[in-house]
Amino acid sequence: MSNSVIVTDRGFAPDELAGVWCETPEAGDALALAPDADPETLRAHLPRLRAIRIAFASFSDGRGFTLAARLRRMGFVGRLRAAGHVIADQYAMARRSGFDEVEIPAELAARQPEEQWRARADWQAHDYRRRVGLRAAAVKA
Repeated sequence: MSNSVIVTDRGFAPDELAGVWCETPEAGDALALAPDADPETLRAHLPRLRAIRIAFASFSDGRGFTLAARLRRMGFVGRLRAAGHVIADQYAMARRSGFDEVEIPAELAARQPEEQWRARADWQAHDYRRRVGLRAAAVKA
């Protein structure tokens, strides 16, 4: 994705992986995937891949979140990037699904500036499971 911005928990960051993405796992160690990719076909390659980038064609298509979670459950420990039409409100979901970072078009970054993304960077504190657990503990006390 040309002219893009990388979003991390610390805010906007430079793209350290620009231009390295390959379409097949045999072609390199940074793999670009479609959201409908079958992760089982990648199992043998996961230990040597340093990064996987999953495309999001639309913010309403959640297949990339499922794919990310499956790759993490399969043992992938490299960098996992969501790329495309992910909005700031989805950042917490992206992180909980296993993504390390989000790559967004510069136009989206202009409409949803760094402050909006950083406001969601404390995604663990706002996790519903944590809030439910805190409420349950308060009721027991």
